[in-house]
Amino acid sequence: MSEAGTLQKLLTWLSPAFPVGAFAWSAGLESAIAEKTVTDSASLQNWIAGALAHGGLRTDAILLAHAHAASEDASHLRELADLCLALTPARERLAETLATGDAFAIAARAWPSDVYARLPRRCPYPVAVGAIAAAHGIGAGATLLGYLTAAVHSQISVAVRLVPLGQTQGLQVMAALEGRIAALAGDAAIAALADLGSIAYAADIAQMRHETLEPRIFRS
Repeated sequence: MSEAGTLQKLLTWLSPAFPVGAFAWSAGLESAIAEKTVTDSASLQNWIAGALAHGGLRTDAILLAHAHAASEDASHLRELADLCLALTPARERLAETLATGDAFAIAARAWPSDVYARLPRRCPYPVAVGAIAAAHGIGAGATLLGYLTAAVHSQISVAVRLVPLGQTQGLQVMAALEGRIAALAGDAAIAALADLGSIAYAADIAQMRHETLEPRIFRS
């Protein structure tokens, strides 16, 4: 695929306007804000940097890369989906990755491919994105960079609304994290499944506590 074609698809598929409903989920960040763990741009940057280095975003990136490589192997895609779900620490995060993954697989059918028949019946978001991108000739590196950038944008959007942060502060956090996003995209592209593992305990607990948070705006 041409560079222009790759960019067009990624901009569309990973845009907030693509109908996967990612805007409805906070991945536990709403709990962290409610508990005053995240209170400003500095603590937000630290929270997201932790997810990139040690938490769910790193796990997603590695699984996405392996799904990209296994896009023609339905059995391996099922195994990756099962592994993704087993590594998901909280009920709401489980619901999030399945809801967004299934929605992505449905919406992406506007771009025909035989890959959809190979996807697991319930497909986690990173597995769906990786496999579908590969089937359309989009490289793993570009897919990882787009996926992680969109995920960080989503987290910043939550904080802009709830902390609240100004738009300028949110953009400053985004700019500050660009290097970490690019580094993780590069690392995940060559990581083995044996490299999976997280120590983002605060984020895991925040996701669990969100189940009983009242009032709340987001679904996770």
